[in-house]
Amino acid sequence: MDHTYAVIMAGGGGTRLWPISRKEKPKQLLPLLGETTLFQETVQRLEGIFPPERILVVTVDGQAKEMQKQVPQIPARNYLIEPEPKGTASVVGLAAAILHQRDPEAIMTVLPSDHFIRNHDLFDYLLRAAVDVAKSGFLVTLGITPTYPATAYGYIQQGSRIHGNFRYPTYEVIRFKEKPDDAAAQQMLQQGGHSWNSGMFVWTTDKILEEIARQMPVLAQSLQKIMAVVDSSQMQPVIKSIWPTLVSETIDYGIMEKAENVAVLPAGGLGWSDVGSWDSLFEVLLPDMHGNVGVNSQHLSLDSNNTLIYSAPGNDRLIVTIGIDEIVVVDTADVLMVCKSDQSQKVRDIVEHLKQHHLERYL
Repeated sequence: MDHTYAVIMAGGGGTRLWPISRKEKPKQLLPLLGETTLFQETVQRLEGIFPPERILVVTVDGQAKEMQKQVPQIPARNYLIEPEPKGTASVVGLAAAILHQRDPEAIMTVLPSDHFIRNHDLFDYLLRAAVDVAKSGFLVTLGITPTYPATAYGYIQQGSRIHGNFRYPTYEVIRFKEKPDDAAAQQMLQQGGHSWNSGMFVWTTDKILEEIARQMPVLAQSLQKIMAVVDSSQMQPVIKSIWPTLVSETIDYGIMEKAENVAVLPAGGLGWSDVGSWDSLFEVLLPDMHGNVGVNSQHLSLDSNNTLIYSAPGNDRLIVTIGIDEIVVVDTADVLMVCKSDQSQKVRDIVEHLKQHHLERYL
């Protein structure tokens, strides 16, 4: 694992977990699933793979100080600050540019800060296997073997197996597919040969910078200006001047869909969730005998099944449910949200409504 680095993307807003996840403290900074925050858990998963000096965090200014408090072992210079969110393509480009200047042989693993992974040993093995594939010149993505016809995830269609001295089965990527409707998700599950897009990637810095130059030349030109001042007193002022001119784009749409030499490692048994919506917590938290999940809550249930009751820490209000099934209740000091479990993806629509109607105090 020489010359190998972890890049944690940590600037997201976590709007689909509103009203617990807020602008000032989004989901990655919260202990949603236990005593440690999702960001801290992400760093802990990397212990034994990457020393702290080879872990970089890309985040926005408003979150960096809290992250440094939560994970002080990562050097301050490895917290890379976006002046404003501009999509994951810019995040990856910024990290790749800085890493490449620091170490021209760098291999970077790109990891979201807010995922849950139960099987740490398999995660360790997959990352090491993906690094081997990346050394052969591939852009590598970690796929998740689907366990149900999910419509909340993008999909990766795999092609022929790539033969080489690799420690894990590796396949060519035919194409990336957007989030499907129910029928398409069912079809892909039945066909096999498809993975959920985990948003985790591994590649050499020179390979990803080459693809950025080919597909996003404006971003590439901006990165060249940053590379000229890496680790100097001018780096952050240059980033601040450039960032407002960039177009917001994801790494999936901006690069991966048309990239060359893309490989996928389909992983089953990882115990993965992107913790992307309230209903996803049913996948990672243990329910009672009636399928009910309670977090930080005093919950009294009568003839209620498959409910999620989530209270903000320190909130001791008793929540009673009678004769209701498959709902989510989230209770905070200033917001009470109740929705059907299968409608929890629409929380983002509520956040947009609050923005449009100038109700920022609830964000």
